[in-house]
Amino acid sequence: MTQADGSTQKVAIVTGASSGIGAATAAALAQDGWQVIVAARRKDKIEKVAADIGGTAIELDVSSDDSVANFVAHVDRVDLLVNNAGGAKGLDPVAEADLEDWQWMFDVNVLGTVRVTKALLDKLIASEGHIINTVSMAAFTPYAGGAGYNVAKFGEGALTRVLRLEHVGDPIRVTQIDPGRVETDFSLNRFDGDADKAAKVYEGKINLSADDVAESIRWAASLPSHVNIDHIHIMPRDQA
Repeated sequence: MTQADGSTQKVAIVTGASSGIGAATAAALAQDGWQVIVAARRKDKIEKVAADIGGTAIELDVSSDDSVANFVAHVDRVDLLVNNAGGAKGLDPVAEADLEDWQWMFDVNVLGTVRVTKALLDKLIASEGHIINTVSMAAFTPYAGGAGYNVAKFGEGALTRVLRLEHVGDPIRVTQIDPGRVETDFSLNRFDGDADKAAKVYEGKINLSADDVAESIRWAASLPSHVNIDHIHIMPRDQA
């Protein structure tokens, strides 16, 4: 984006930026001088985030081909793509899998990342850009009650790693951020708004904040263009 003085400000896109890690990341990048495009489904939420940080809000549903195409039509340049949109539903074991929930988790976490990345890849390579995918420690460590989410995040992690391999030698960086337990609306969404269930996930534990994870994204994005951070595993000290 060209500024009044003729200089060019680098553009960052953050998906899933209506709250939590996405909103915190958008704010951190704006503080570092990025022109931030705040993207998510909840238009009222992203407009507030964008207003607070001096960014631009563009509605985006990563599970919709039409929404992604409309979003990309509004983007002239991108130097940093933070694929943060994602989520979990339920705690079903494999034997009781709710296939609609599993399909939603795969479509948002994996195919959503594919849709947005594929649509913006040429622009990112042209700008010698950077893709940062917010994945999860669930992509490395399965846990009881996390079957569908584990499957989706393992898939997103594999996607990130193969993308890195496919573009070795191209002027683009690919980074995977793997947060552990972060106290956000994640569990509230997972349990369909059941605040008591969500609170128990974090009760009596040391938890990361959305700002903690945003700092790791900010740092990876701030490094010189020849430096690629492949993975960052970030957890509270009482989680391993």
